[in-house]
Amino acid sequence: MCWKTWIKAAAVRAIKTVAQTAVATIGTTAAMSEVDWMMVASASVLAGILSLLTSLAGLPECKVEAVEETAE
Repeated sequence: MCWKTWIKAAAVRAIKTVAQTAVATIGTTAAMSEVDWMMVASASVLAGILSLLTSLAGLPECKVEAVEETAE
């Protein structure tokens, strides 16, 4: 597995997850009362960490590259 490809793919997925979690948390807390920014930050960071840990199981982007390398 190429670590550069994995790091890039995992980072992109984690950033997208953090952004999605932040938007969802902001929307939910705004509907209930006011936005609790500490909760938004902590939920978003946790989601990013979980995304990276999930990526350890494997990413489709890396599997495609590994197949191409073995074919050569």
